[in-house]
Amino acid sequence: MPNPTATFETSLGTFTAEIYQDKMPITAGNFIKLVEMGFYNGLHFHRVIKDFMIQFGCEFSKDPNSPRCGTGNSPLGNIQDEHPAQFKISNEPGTLSMANTGRPNSGGAQFFINTVHNKYLDWFTPEPSKHPVFGKITSGMDVVKKIETTPTSSDRPRTPVKMVKVTIQQQ
Repeated sequence: MPNPTATFETSLGTFTAEIYQDKMPITAGNFIKLVEMGFYNGLHFHRVIKDFMIQFGCEFSKDPNSPRCGTGNSPLGNIQDEHPAQFKISNEPGTLSMANTGRPNSGGAQFFINTVHNKYLDWFTPEPSKHPVFGKITSGMDVVKKIETTPTSSDRPRTPVKMVKVTIQQQ
């Protein structure tokens, strides 16, 4: 069965991604549940770093000026780290990767989209950062790049970039 596709409608345009439910069932399943709950609708990108990544999914980012942006949890709680030995998917440009606090099993709702190859974030490297990839952009990478290059102040977009709606299409 083919993997589901997520469509991200933002204030700067739309992009889509394949969600790796076949390779990352815990992380992908958590993301899909949050999408189906409407959790991501109306949130803002709260961390944008050119030549690195764009981050999204904090519950406090409904207000893009909240000082709590980036500190929120998932309504579903934290998920187990997923590091399947048979699927070593690198943090390449356009991949969706689970954000965490650096502690084991601390991922939840926040994720980031790599805009360059951040191989030092791969869970299978000796580096301390461990961020499992659970999807990849299939169209609209130009929109991701537009978000990445939006002017920022302290890594937060000066003009908020809103996630209008995220939907899932099962194939």
